[in-house]
Amino acid sequence: MSVAGLKKQFFKASQMMSEKVGGAEGTKLDEDFKELERKADVTSKAVMDVIGKTSEYLQPNPASRAKLTMLNTVSKIRGQVNSPGYPQPEGLLGESMNKYGRDIGEDNSFGGALMDVGEAMKRLAEVKDSLDIDVKQNFIDPLQAVAERDIKDIQHHLKKMEGRRLDYDYRKKRQGKIPDEEIRQALEKFHESKEMAESSMHNLLETDVEQVSQLSAFVESLLQYHRQATEILEEVTERLRERVNEAQSRPKREFKPKPRQSFDYGDQEHPNGGYSAGHVSPPAYAPGEPCCKALYDFEPENEGELGFHEGEIITLVRQIDENWFEGRLRGQSGYFPNNYVEVIVPLSH
Repeated sequence: MSVAGLKKQFFKASQMMSEKVGGAEGTKLDEDFKELERKADVTSKAVMDVIGKTSEYLQPNPASRAKLTMLNTVSKIRGQVNSPGYPQPEGLLGESMNKYGRDIGEDNSFGGALMDVGEAMKRLAEVKDSLDIDVKQNFIDPLQAVAERDIKDIQHHLKKMEGRRLDYDYRKKRQGKIPDEEIRQALEKFHESKEMAESSMHNLLETDVEQVSQLSAFVESLLQYHRQATEILEEVTERLRERVNEAQSRPKREFKPKPRQSFDYGDQEHPNGGYSAGHVSPPAYAPGEPCCKALYDFEPENEGELGFHEGEIITLVRQIDENWFEGRLRGQSGYFPNNYVEVIVPLSH
């Protein structure tokens, strides 16, 4: 920093101390400027708070919400932009219902109903994916651009204006000791920064048409989501009504216990004199090697992802971030979400 720069910093620090400690008065800003600053401040706070609350609305789960904010980064890793990159709770519930519906059997009323609702929940998850992406692209991202461009610009000019005000006030109070030309130049710089701050705040407040359009897009996305969700739920409701009618019209089966078998006290020995034992499958991973167990089926949608079935043991290679692992299975490596698995042997740190 030059000598002139150091001198200016000293002037500003001295004036600030005089105002805060000594009660000295600085140059007052006009009421129009104060009102403009108040409106810009409220608008800035509104933009920042709405961004945060919208993300919480879309994903109440903090881990999924973090994934939502990382959507662009994850999309680059996965090579796609048509999925938010994390499972929706509706989809996880649907997978569970489908699994146990198949286990119970589709010919069973309850099993078939579970599969009907499970498919509906998976469709709801797809609709929710679309909502998340639409809202992020058409509402959150534009607001974020305002925060990163206009609001930061305002903060920069206000900070610069305050520094130049302090410098001017210091020089003005020492008129006679400091040349008049320096005081005049300090005043011009203060007015220049004040006009730049006013212009940046005015530009923010004049973007209300864009902001209303973004709010309209947000509401339209919500309306589309609820319409599609209503259609899905109406369809499954009608199907469940049919299943109830079928179950009610079906004659009840009477339970008849089978004849009891007598207990044979004879021991069934193996020909070599020992007892027969079931075959024990060797573990799918080396003892002590970092690994995890699949809780659900994961179907890869993009290049680089690792697919697996429920119950399979996957060797852990590394942790990509707080929500994704890289693993190895059947000689193949790839990425997969950590909420689809249960860690058996954690990665060493």
